Amino acid sequence: MSERIRIKLKSFDHNLVDKSAEKIVKTVNAVKDDKVVLVGPVPLPTHKKIFTVNRSTFVNKKSREQFELSTYKRLIDIYGTTAKTIDALMRMELPSGVDVEIKVLN
Repeated sequence: MSERIRIKLKSFDHNLVDKSAEKIVKTVNAVKDDKVVLVGPVPLPTHKKIFTVNRSTFVNKKSREQFELSTYKRLIDIYGTTAKTIDALMRMELPSGVDVEIKVLN
């Protein structure tokens, strides 16, 4: 097939992203095909969203509280895929807290 598969993983928990990336690497390596080249997982920049909220509704305007929401990302490229590797990736189950985006590029 000789295609390139790009897998992007996103999650709010860095442990879930790392475990999912490790699971993908293990399944691709388990196929034992010499033509498959695996690049990654490459850590992408963490996106941090900061929210500032007033602690009280009316008085004490200067009293505020800050919350932070971090999104962790990983990128995996697979070159020279075969039907076996695609089947192995389709059968794989990942945790529910991980967003997986798969693109097939030529």
